[in-house]
Order: sequence, then C-alpha cells, then structure tokens
Amino acid sequence: MAEKIRLLSAVLGSEQVPAHLARSVIEERLRSAILDGRLPPGTALRQEELAGLFGVSRMPVREALRQLEAQSLLKVITHKGAVVAPLIGEDAVDTYALRVLLETEALRQSIPHLDAADIALARSYIEQLENETAHAEIGRLNRLFHLSLYCKATNQKLLRMIEIELNEEERFLRFHLSAMGLGKLTQDDHIALVNAASDKQVEQAIEVLEKHLNTAALTIRRYLSAQVAK
Repeated sequence: MAEKIRLLSAVLGSEQVPAHLARSVIEERLRSAILDGRLPPGTALRQEELAGLFGVSRMPVREALRQLEAQSLLKVITHKGAVVAPLIGEDAVDTYALRVLLETEALRQSIPHLDAADIALARSYIEQLENETAHAEIGRLNRLFHLSLYCKATNQKLLRMIEIELNEEERFLRFHLSAMGLGKLTQDDHIALVNAASDKQVEQAIEVLEKHLNTAALTIRRYLSAQVAK
C-alpha cells in the first residue's frame, strides 16, 4: 500500500486540501490525471488511500469518485472498487452512433441562439487546431470546438450526456491519434460546420455533422479491427 500511495502522491500531489473544497479539488485532480494519462486505464482508486493522501474523510472522496463515474471516467468493479475506465474500445461504433443522435439534436437546438461571440470562439478553436501538433492538445481542442457550437442547446441534460461522450473521444485521441496514422487532421468539416451555423442553416449544419461523425466512426472501426488482427 505504501508504494501505491507514493505513486498516487507523485501523480496527484499530497498537500492537504480545505474540507469545504475537498470534493471539487479531488475530482478535478483525478479528472485531469485520467484525461492526460497519468492514471492509465485499469488503475484502482481506493477511497481510504485517497482520503489519507489528502488528509480528508472518505465522504468527499466518495462523492468525487461518484462524479467521475457519472462522467464515464471511472468504472466500479466488484471486489476491486473504482478503476479508471478503458479508452474507447469495441463499442466505439456504437458510441459514435449515439453521438450522431445526441449531437445533431443539440446542434438543432443551439444554432438559433448562437451569437457572434459563440461563432468567433468556434473559429478560434479551428485556428488553434490548424496549428497544433500535440495529440493531447488536439483532443482537448476538438472537444471544446464541438461544445462551443452546442452550448446554447436548451436541454442541459443532453449537453451533459454529450460531454461524457466527448471526454471519451478526447482520451482516445490522446493515446491513439499517432498510431492511427492520420497525421495532421483536416479542418474542412469543422469549417463547413461553423459556416453553416453562422448562417443559421440548421439542416445543412446537421448534414455536415452527421458526415463528420460517421467518417470518424469508420476510421476508428478500421483502426480497432486492425489492432485485433495483429
């Protein structure tokens, strides 16, 4: 256990956190470490170890772990407890099929309410993506781009569900983008999407988004099939 605590301390830090901030601080540190790979898939996160590390009771730790489970970043496994969830795997195609349903509806709701500042923000993410080469940052910017166009959707639960799916994709892109041999990603679909949103062309934007997500699903399915065949 002592060795595990040392490893967690190296990843998460070990300074004591104020009791009233404990849940949010622990959740954010764990989330960041999961997304950037410092806590890889399969890592067990035990309440008592984390509570001891941060000098808090188990209650805020338990709540932080529940929040991360709700975001699909953790899974609860019998006899093992909370573990870091796997990256997108065999259900990748199903994940993208679900994204098409969720994100096209969010886009439909959001576009009528997007203003010039929202469009400018989306374009700024495209500009950053065009110049970015770090795979971790590409994953983050891709997530933020999509969320910037869905942000005015009226159904907040829908947005929370979408963010869970985008978190999964971000983690996948961080660790597999280079292996997929994609090189520099084209921004043509993103540009077409934001142009249609700017012009309030809802159906055109939805058509672009569907094509974009279905192409991504096909690319990932081919990649995962190749990995299985090795």
